[in-house]
Amino acid sequence: MAVGDFPGRWRPNAELAVPLFEQLRRHILALVDEGGLGVGAKLPSVRALAGELGVAPHTVARAYRELEEAGVLATAGRAGTTVAPRGQRDEELAAAAAAFAGTAAARGCSLADAVALVTAAYAARDRPQAG
Repeated sequence: MAVGDFPGRWRPNAELAVPLFEQLRRHILALVDEGGLGVGAKLPSVRALAGELGVAPHTVARAYRELEEAGVLATAGRAGTTVAPRGQRDEELAAAAAAFAGTAAARGCSLADAVALVTAAYAARDRPQAG
């Protein structure tokens, strides 16, 4: 996918239980992970992408913000939002994984049990919130 083609034909699905911002966040993350959006690729502005996708601007802003907090995207004000280098994100995730592994091992948790806990945490993110 050429950067200018983003988001291409992809559109969020309002009928899914997964919130629209989360669908967009996952889509961008998948494109980054698969190489469809490389380091330094410029993403559309929040308003432009919201208009193209037919969603509210805050939907796009939240997806961008969460990806920025995760180290996937970098925003430089009027200069726009780009795909961030992977190094910092990978370092932060490795540190978090090491902390979790240390805590789990200290409490007698096996690797299989630790992986099951992480799997359950990911699954919980996919479920709609009660309320």
